[in-house]
Amino acid sequence: MTHLPYIVAAYGLTIGVAMVLSINATLRLRQARRRLAAIEQPGRTRQPS
Repeated sequence: MTHLPYIVAAYGLTIGVAMVLSINATLRLRQARRRLAAIEQPGRTRQPS
């Protein structure tokens, strides 16, 4: 009996989850930068809240 399938599955799952989290973080960072750029446009005044 070999443990190879378990090891391959564990590494595959770990790499897959890390990739999903990395992609999600990258997409959220891009969205946040776009929103910040829209807020900081020159000539735009802040309105009191």
